[in-house]
Amino acid sequence: MLEVVVAIITVNQDMIPFRPRASLLIAGVLAVALGGCAPKIQVHGNPPDPDELSRIRPGIQTRDDVAALLGSPSSSTTFGDETWYYISSRTEGTAFSGTAVLDRQVVAITFDVKGAVKTIKRYALKDGRKIKMVDRVTPTGGRKMTIL
Repeated sequence: MLEVVVAIITVNQDMIPFRPRASLLIAGVLAVALGGCAPKIQVHGNPPDPDELSRIRPGIQTRDDVAALLGSPSSSTTFGDETWYYISSRTEGTAFSGTAVLDRQVVAITFDVKGAVKTIKRYALKDGRKIKMVDRVTPTGGRKMTIL
């Protein structure tokens, strides 16, 4: 009977070093799997520095002054009064739930015909409006079978 107990103890001692390795492997797999569920924060654009923005005076500074202070704009208007837009946003996304916008800042600087700053407007996420998409479909030709 003593031999059986010694054999059981020997078998159990041989298995002890394997268990920590298996536990570490399982913990590593769980850490990687749960790490994929962590939210990912992304920042798009480059928001203007508030101190530099406060130095811009309508009627005094020009396009060149604004470009020197804030850099080139994210976008500008094509028609009408020339307006420069500095756009930045911060979004949060996870692997399975999609993306949510956390913050959005838009600074619109309008210039007059002489190139001087006319107005400075600031917009935030709360100022945005949802736009309903149009469901109409433009018909395309070439799908009908005719004699020709």
